[in-house]
Amino acid sequence: MKNNNIICASLLLVLSMTCSAQVSPKLRTGYANPLVDHLFIADPTAVEYEGRLYVYGTNDSEQYDLADKNSYEKIKSIAILSTDDMVNWTCHGAIPVGKIAPWIINSWAPSVVSRIEEDGKTHFYLYFSNSGFGTAVLTAVSPIGPWTSPLEKSLVDAKTPGLGDCDVPFDPGAVIDDNGVGWIAFGGSKGRIARLGKDMISFDSEFINPRPQHHFEANELNYIGGKYVYTYNLDWQDHSDWTLSDEIPSICCMSYMTSETPLDSMSWKYGNNYLKNPGDFPGFTHTNNHTHLHKYQGKWYVFYHTEMLQDDMGLPDGGFRSLQVAEINVDEQNAHIYPATVDKSGVPQIHPLNPYLLQQAETAAATEGIKFVEGETIGNMVATSGKAFEKLPMPSKSVILVRKVDFGKGCKKIKARLSGLGKIEVRLDSMDAELSAQLSVKTEKWKTLGAKCSITGVHNLYFTLSGDVRFDSWQFE
Repeated sequence: MKNNNIICASLLLVLSMTCSAQVSPKLRTGYANPLVDHLFIADPTAVEYEGRLYVYGTNDSEQYDLADKNSYEKIKSIAILSTDDMVNWTCHGAIPVGKIAPWIINSWAPSVVSRIEEDGKTHFYLYFSNSGFGTAVLTAVSPIGPWTSPLEKSLVDAKTPGLGDCDVPFDPGAVIDDNGVGWIAFGGSKGRIARLGKDMISFDSEFINPRPQHHFEANELNYIGGKYVYTYNLDWQDHSDWTLSDEIPSICCMSYMTSETPLDSMSWKYGNNYLKNPGDFPGFTHTNNHTHLHKYQGKWYVFYHTEMLQDDMGLPDGGFRSLQVAEINVDEQNAHIYPATVDKSGVPQIHPLNPYLLQQAETAAATEGIKFVEGETIGNMVATSGKAFEKLPMPSKSVILVRKVDFGKGCKKIKARLSGLGKIEVRLDSMDAELSAQLSVKTEKWKTLGAKCSITGVHNLYFTLSGDVRFDSWQFE
């Protein structure tokens, strides 16, 4: 009887996740994927700065807010997240690309790199697909902006001389090698690679064809073990004519090629299929495929997208995607990438979160009934009780979950920056646990309020918002 009760409870959980469009797939399951449950994001890229990893992607939520199907034509912004533990993610909002560069058609599939320039500052270069017409670029001296458009046109487009039969020069992938030289790959159905100029917004070579068979899109470059690694997405066609390896790669998978002399077209050698299409894994549907490989805190990760969030929330199939991450085995000495797995569990948390440092309310492992709105400064968001997806019913609770918070020998007080009319309740390890602390606010002006509490050890931390409260940041003492 006990086992039957467990089975029934599990079935009810699954049904609630698949039939109720207001339920997060992460809040009750322990999943670390998708990275966030309050936004649709795709086509990942990432850069490390001052110990944090900043992840950028196509802002599918912009299309979702304006249309029922993801045909991408409404998207003119790029979403930003960051983390230092790979499980709790800070939402920095979106780069308003359409306002910064009003001449663009759309903004998809970014690729970001950074380099310390002569002025002593770290400069960030964010390349993106200007629709299918070309590749454009934004620059900044902070990973969250403000961003500017150094060119009043695309860096490369269908009219650029020297592209040959590559008439869709989009989906860029950039890298800076160990000599500080920038490189970029791009193209749909036909891939191209070129060396960037010293200014990173021009070209310093011809466009070469690395000869990728069954090339589709999703270009990226890495520099591993003294070799240039070119990754790309294979098409949906029959691959029986494959000649680059004994193993025929699966449809719409991610594969890679390597070279020590990237401008020699004949030097590129095929590696293998390192990530099959999500639909080839249990519990996932087929969709387009786009990855980013990144080494962070000594481990290699592959970022990718699926339709997990859309599917697990019980939404109709509109093609709205969400970012996920998996550990991946990379032999750096030989620049060999082993196959990775698509799953819902995600990756382990690198380290506990420190509650005695100032933390942003928009830092979360999972949310439900929470809407993040723009704060007073660029990249700062404010948590409110509301619908992350306006077309869906409002959940019964507004909850922020922060995972694995280490209180050590104990805290005496919590402080939070609040405004509005409402309250925040703090609980440990369950959203239904006994109250650990409560803060109430009755002012439209921002105010830092405090409440006594006593917590020791490591816990999952739940914030429940009620009323018209606006929640900016928190810190324990």
